[in-house]
Amino acid sequence: SVDWQDAFRDRPPRAELGFRRKQEEHDFLVNLRDIATEWQASSHSEGVFEGRDRVSGGMKWTATRCDLIFGSHSQLRAIAEVYAADDAPQKLVTHFVAAWDKVMSLDRFDRS
Repeated sequence: SVDWQDAFRDRPPRAELGFRRKQEEHDFLVNLRDIATEWQASSHSEGVFEGRDRVSGGMKWTATRCDLIFGSHSQLRAIAEVYAADDAPQKLVTHFVAAWDKVMSLDRFDRS
């Protein structure tokens, strides 16, 4: 089991887009597609974007360009929409585990 805090320990503190233990992936996708958030390049850090509330202008999130690709690329956005649905957290985990197992098993010649 991967501890998300350990996995991202050396990463700069910029991928704050919805990370909460046990809900990380789902919250990330929900917050990413929120139309109440306007994304702009940060004036403080290169490669970082700030998500600001469209009404108040207050800072809500920070994200990297890699994080935001899920909201701007049409095919990835469609996938994000599916997994951001209210009933999708378990579906996301199930599909991710199945894909991970498939990829990790591809070079295993000892398994039939």
